[in-house]
Order: sequence, then structure tokens, then C-alpha cells
Amino acid sequence: MEMFEVMSLLEIKNLHASVDGEEILKGVDLVINPGEVHSIMGPNGSGKSTLANVIAGKEDYEITAGSITFKGQDLLEMEPHERATSGVFLAFQYPVEIPGVSGMQFLKAAVNAKREANGEPELDAPALLKLFREKAKLVEIDMEMLKRPVNEGFSGGEKKRAEIFQMAVLQPTLGVLDETDSGLDIDALKIVSHGVNAMRDAERGFLVITHYQRLLDYIVPDFVHVLVDGRIVKSGGKELALELEDKGYNTWVEATPAGA
Repeated sequence: MEMFEVMSLLEIKNLHASVDGEEILKGVDLVINPGEVHSIMGPNGSGKSTLANVIAGKEDYEITAGSITFKGQDLLEMEPHERATSGVFLAFQYPVEIPGVSGMQFLKAAVNAKREANGEPELDAPALLKLFREKAKLVEIDMEMLKRPVNEGFSGGEKKRAEIFQMAVLQPTLGVLDETDSGLDIDALKIVSHGVNAMRDAERGFLVITHYQRLLDYIVPDFVHVLVDGRIVKSGGKELALELEDKGYNTWVEATPAGA
């Protein structure tokens, strides 16, 4: 029987990245296959947000070595908007405000830009409204919020729910969540997690970046990776997050040689 190799969704090899001459990522290796949810955990300053921003294409970072392949393409050769239209979505730790642009205007432009890039016809107003209403239910978003400028005057929980709503509308192939649980109370955390879990399927992958284990009670990962000082020092199953919660980073890291 002939066997077919499944192409990885995201493959990072020996990734080194610097900011203002300071090396932050020091040789990251990571493979995410379709249908998998991976979590990156680590102490403050370990490089978690740098990894997320490099994947998304933020310009502040200099890639000094290594590669990132997304669906067989060289991600590092793609502009940020090309990464977005090809299926990469970054949920920010601190979502930005866009004064003067309503949520509906923003999403209409984003949805149709992605469709155009993929050779699909634009959605008209009734089709967009139907899509927005359907996805708003996932994260309990009031449609009135879409009439307001993006994130302007929103509470922390509203910003995070709005961002997961955007992800649900755009249906990316890879969702990167950079400390989405930051600042959320337990009710908002459950709502946001429900929105993410509703999108899990055999074709889509997620990279969930968090400092604490509690998010992983609701978005249960297939794999957990510990990032310390710019390197992944340990990988395992979801039980690794509980081990970190119990032992803490410092004690565990001191006992673990880099690259283990």
C-alpha cells in the first residue's frame, strides 16, 4: 500500500532573531501539523511574543539564521499582508485600537482582501452580515460592537472577544494566540476558549502562547513546549503544563540542560 507523507502546516528550523542587535530567539525548532494545537510556555523575557511576531511578520525583528515554512512556502519571504491572506492570524497580547474605522468596515476589507488574494469573488453586504451574525454567537459578541471603532473604548475582555471573533470570521489555517488569556476573568476566558475550540478541525493548526497553565484547562493542547532564553528546552504532552505549574520555571529550568 502506497503511503503519502502529510505536509506540515508550519515548520520552524534553527530560528534566530534579534531586536536592536540583541538576540532573542537562539535556535527555535518547531513543527505544527494540520489539526494540531501546540502551546508555548515560558517565563517573561523568554522570547514567546518575539516568536509570535516573527511568524506574523512584524518588521522590528531581524532574522539572523534559520527558516520558517508555511504550507510549503517560505514564510520569511512573504510580506505581513501576504501571510495574512495565505492563512496566518495573530491574536495580539494587547490588541490595538483603530480610531475612525468600525469593526464592520475593518472586517469587510479583511474578508474581501483575503478572498481576492485566493481568487474568490467578494462577499456582498447581505452575505457579510450573515457571516458576522453567525460567528458573533461563538464569542457572545453584540452586533452593535461592530459599529464602534475597532477596540476603541473596549474593556480588556471585549478586545479579546472581538479578536477571536475576527479570527472566526477570517477562518485562518494557522491561529497564533499571543497570551490571549492576559487580563481575562474566568467568564471571559471561557467565552474566548469556546470560540477557539469551535474552530479546531483536521485542517487548521493553533499555536497558543501563554505564561500560565489555566488557559490550557480550556484550550487543551496536543503538545506543550517550554521556551527558555530563546530556545525550546523541553517538549511533551498536556501534562507538561501541569508539571510546570507545580514546579515553576526556575526550579525546572535549572535542572534541565538547554536542548534537552
